[in-house]
Amino acid sequence: MNTLQLNPVGWMSQLSQGEVANLQDSTGSELFRLFRNCALAVLNSGVDEDNFEVLFEPYKDFDIRLVRRERGVKIELINPPQVAFVDGVLLKGVHEHLFAVLRDLLYMGNKYPLSNQPRTFSGAEITDAVFDMLRHANALEGNDNLNTIVCWGGHSIKPHEYKYTKEVGYQLGLRALNICTGCGPGAMKGPMKGATIGHAKQRYKEGRYIGISEPSIIAAEPPNAIVNELIVMPDIEKRLEAFVRLAHGVIIFPGGAGTAEELLYILGILLNEQNSRQPLPIILTGPVGSEQYFEAIDEFIGETLGSDAQSKYQIIIDDPVEVARAMCRGLAKVKSYREAMGDAFSFNWSLKIEHAFQHPFDPTHETMASLALHQNQSAADLAVVLRKAFSGIVAGNVKAEGIAQIKEFGPFEIDGDTKLMQQLDKLLESFVTQHRMKLPGSTYVPCYKVKSDDVVIGYD
Repeated sequence: MNTLQLNPVGWMSQLSQGEVANLQDSTGSELFRLFRNCALAVLNSGVDEDNFEVLFEPYKDFDIRLVRRERGVKIELINPPQVAFVDGVLLKGVHEHLFAVLRDLLYMGNKYPLSNQPRTFSGAEITDAVFDMLRHANALEGNDNLNTIVCWGGHSIKPHEYKYTKEVGYQLGLRALNICTGCGPGAMKGPMKGATIGHAKQRYKEGRYIGISEPSIIAAEPPNAIVNELIVMPDIEKRLEAFVRLAHGVIIFPGGAGTAEELLYILGILLNEQNSRQPLPIILTGPVGSEQYFEAIDEFIGETLGSDAQSKYQIIIDDPVEVARAMCRGLAKVKSYREAMGDAFSFNWSLKIEHAFQHPFDPTHETMASLALHQNQSAADLAVVLRKAFSGIVAGNVKAEGIAQIKEFGPFEIDGDTKLMQQLDKLLESFVTQHRMKLPGSTYVPCYKVKSDDVVIGYD
């Protein structure tokens, strides 16, 4: 048996004995099982694989333990993957990420048992918890420079699209802008990689490459090698809120269902009348050849949420320099607004997020089938429901529990107004046709059926 003990790093090296005892008490819990799986994903950082079963299969004898010490808590790895080592020494970044997972899942998870609880937490309580989690991760320190750009996009993008994300990241880096992504491969890695070069050329020493994940995603999208700050939020809704509260601007690259979910989330928030004056630059961009993706998603947004939603973003094709310049112009407006409102630069408190966007959605066959997919509601409310539909598709594509449901009960069935279902099916079919649902070279089997009036109009 191959074992290794790791000394605590960062904030985890300053725990009291009572806090260490509380961590050890959780070692037999479901939360600890999640911690083990997330730690195994971190140990596979940089591995190009989005199937958690394939990723975990070779490491059935892997285990992790917490060892109590006077100065805090040590992590003991048992039979860890060798991909995390160089000449027998664990990579420093992986070492740091393991304690970040310990901090977020066990310490913060015990402090804020917000998911799957009997009582409903208020929106203010959830936002306070998101703030505290980011504060403990030191994510708010240095975020008052109004230079954190959240980049969303697919993990299964094409090579020329990946190259383009690096070029955009490079231009952002030349302007001393930092990058925050979902921490995985593809469009989550490219901007970070490009920004490192831009930062180096400008001798910018404060480069931040923040990766925000959540337990059911990190196994399918392990942190890429550039991430230097890893944060694991307890569920997808708090992950999304962390993104938008931290962000000073958002760039969206080509992607699939997950990217559509993220766009619908931020549009639904900005469509709220209380956020009508809130400036948040959103740019959809990609290289020549990606027009089809943006045309499909822009058409879908226009037909479902309307022109007001379309006005919240701009589309720039094949021009990384203009993307960076447009973002800088948008940041100037963000600065003026935050100063006028007296709002913090490091955390966007003034952004109103309705509880429907904060409450965890558990995608099951029953909840997916019961979504109110009709247009007899406000655009903001429809965005909530559409976001949930795409969240379920993401779960069926890459999350362990979602894949297990599909294997046992078959595809999710999504039902609603005929016209809306036709628009949804058209968008999803374009994602499949463009190979945006899985890593390149893999076969995609749809995890959903799009229906209307009990007639299947999509995949069967």
